[in-house]
Amino acid sequence: MMASMAGGMDNAGRTGVRVVVLGEPGTGKSSLVVSVATETFSENVPPVVPPTRLPADYFPDRVPITIVDTPSSKEMSPNLVAELKQADVVVLTYACDKPATLERLSTYWLPELRRMEQVEVPVIVVGCKLDLRDELQQMSLEQVMSPIMQQFREIETCIECSALKQIQVPEVFYYAQKAVLHPTAPLFDQESQTLKPRCVRALKRIFILCDNDRDGSLSDTELNDFQVRCFNAPLQPSEIAGVKKVVQEKLPEGVNERGLTLTGFLFLHALFIERGRLETTWTVLRKFGYDNDIKLRKDLLPFSFKRALDQDGALRPLEIEDIFSTAPESPWAAYPYKDAAERNVFGGFSFEAFLSEWGLMAILDPVSSLANLIYLGYPGDPATALQITRRRSLDQKRQHTQRNVFQCYVFGPHSSGKSALLNALIGRTFSDEYSPTMNQRFAVNMVELAGVRIMKGARKTLIMREIPEDGVAKLLSDRESLAACDIAVFAHDSSDEKSWRRATELLVEVATHGENSGFDVPCLIVSAKDDLDPYTLAIQDSMRVSQDMGIEAPIPVSMKLGDLNNVYRRIINAAQNPHLSIPETEAGRNRKQYHKIVNRSLMFISETLLLYSGQVEVGRLSFPLPLSVMEFLSFFGIHPLQFVPGVYRILMGIGALNGICSINLGLNEVRSFYRVKLLNEGDKTLYLTWGDSFLNACPSDESLMMGDIERALSFSYRSWRTLLGVPSSSPRAPPPPSSQTTVNRGSQRVPPGSRRGEVARVEL
Repeated sequence: MMASMAGGMDNAGRTGVRVVVLGEPGTGKSSLVVSVATETFSENVPPVVPPTRLPADYFPDRVPITIVDTPSSKEMSPNLVAELKQADVVVLTYACDKPATLERLSTYWLPELRRMEQVEVPVIVVGCKLDLRDELQQMSLEQVMSPIMQQFREIETCIECSALKQIQVPEVFYYAQKAVLHPTAPLFDQESQTLKPRCVRALKRIFILCDNDRDGSLSDTELNDFQVRCFNAPLQPSEIAGVKKVVQEKLPEGVNERGLTLTGFLFLHALFIERGRLETTWTVLRKFGYDNDIKLRKDLLPFSFKRALDQDGALRPLEIEDIFSTAPESPWAAYPYKDAAERNVFGGFSFEAFLSEWGLMAILDPVSSLANLIYLGYPGDPATALQITRRRSLDQKRQHTQRNVFQCYVFGPHSSGKSALLNALIGRTFSDEYSPTMNQRFAVNMVELAGVRIMKGARKTLIMREIPEDGVAKLLSDRESLAACDIAVFAHDSSDEKSWRRATELLVEVATHGENSGFDVPCLIVSAKDDLDPYTLAIQDSMRVSQDMGIEAPIPVSMKLGDLNNVYRRIINAAQNPHLSIPETEAGRNRKQYHKIVNRSLMFISETLLLYSGQVEVGRLSFPLPLSVMEFLSFFGIHPLQFVPGVYRILMGIGALNGICSINLGLNEVRSFYRVKLLNEGDKTLYLTWGDSFLNACPSDESLMMGDIERALSFSYRSWRTLLGVPSSSPRAPPPPSSQTTVNRGSQRVPPGSRRGEVARVEL
């Protein structure tokens, strides 16, 4: 009966087990390896046997074993240490006829294995040469090894064997393989003789998942379904009755009129382990997705809320602990989730707070969120539990977001009211006592939007993340630090001018970081402590900064008076419009204006130049020439480089900075543009050095002022003949083209295989 219940095995997905045989000289290591490989005893064995492989079908788990023999030595050599670091399990030998070798296990070998880094593997202690043991020895193996096993918990099994008599030789490596595939340590506490807490939690989760009718017991049908799921074989009615009888005899409360209780289910697995059938419990755990650490396997990670027994509308701490009793540990008992959500006077969660805490965990650690949903018995596909939304940059382009959970970074100087802003979100009373925040802190709650009380999606989850002033520099040192931020709030003490100045400095730092990294973020200013008198120029300063940076005016709030001024709703509204309230620094505005000019220039050129075959490179700038013009010039024998000075003027106009519509180049920069390279067909490359043609145009301050971009863009196509001509002040340039060399847009022919409207490029 018990054998049928414990049928089937699971090899934990392993493709092999590596066993290293270690021990004192003369203890029979090599003879043991040769004996298991050949099933015979050999008088002449080499000092060290080469690595030996036992095939997959040697043992029932069908996992091949590689046995590595080690040279006889009384100390650890570097090569031996290297082998041990690759081991899955260690077979540690002593000679039954040499008590000194047994003593060396506890005085040298086992302590030495503990000291070694990266060697945390189970140990099988093997007494070799059993046939030579003194017959007068009265102590049993258990009596001899029990003190050693209590001291060294890594010892999984102790066994005696004889290679000469072929006694228990295969069993040595069976237990070695078993120690890797079905270890005892994660499941059972040898000292207390009880299941370990994490094992109990995992088995409790499995019991709940199999209890389909949720009556707290496994009926005969549910027990049979469990057997089929785990071991691919049904139980006969007599076998089910036998299982319940065994449990009831040992533990009466393990069975009731409805079937096997949770207590009985746990006792049954403890009984399997006690009888050495660890593979049974491991098979069950692995069928339900657990790894050797009794945590859900990572490949499984792509609930009933009615668990409050008192039905008081809130989940008390003990009820929260009960919900997570099927997980390895309660995830909300420690930072950053502890005290992050609103609680009632008894420390319990409302339904909204419960959902808010899940929202916080999904944002901060989505993998852990999925794992815990599975631990709690999430019935659907885990991949559907979380929704991945668009990047904020796409939301900004579409001027809309699909998000229901928003993360708000709260910046501000010391004593600016940041913590009070978070406390009010989760319903905590205001305190005049100042306690500086040393580390980042989180607060989360649901915010109801105005005028949409009964509409679906009317409530959004707001996560506020307090950034201590001392931690801003470290945060912004990461280029992607604002990627997870949906909106930033800058709090300041409205009565303190220094607090205001520091808050605006932080605003500029964050805005600059967003502009440089590409993670622009909407920003709001919160004037805290509105119950105090503002400093003299507070209104003027706030209006100036708001207008200069293009964001809303500061939101006045007083947490002390309870005047929140709808600040959380306004934060949500700003986050829902990611294209608005984005601050602009002066450098950012200049950069945008520059890109705007470049884009306008490129549009002008792309509309004019349609087809290309040649390319002119000026320093680091390359400019394609129209095919029709190239052919036209070649027909009349005119060199294409006659176009370069005019093209250079256009390029310099495109490079205009800061809205001045001109560019100043020093002499060194001008020299970098002297050499003009014409890339023609094949490998033919022509160069032209312009010499002093530019230097002659330089004023006395050694800077070169190049043309007006607006004026350049105002040229019509018919003026290109003049625009591209060689200036008369350039003596070394080729002669200007003939007045007959004009390009008529209306009569331009498009060669076969070419397309109109191809985009012209200026590559830097």
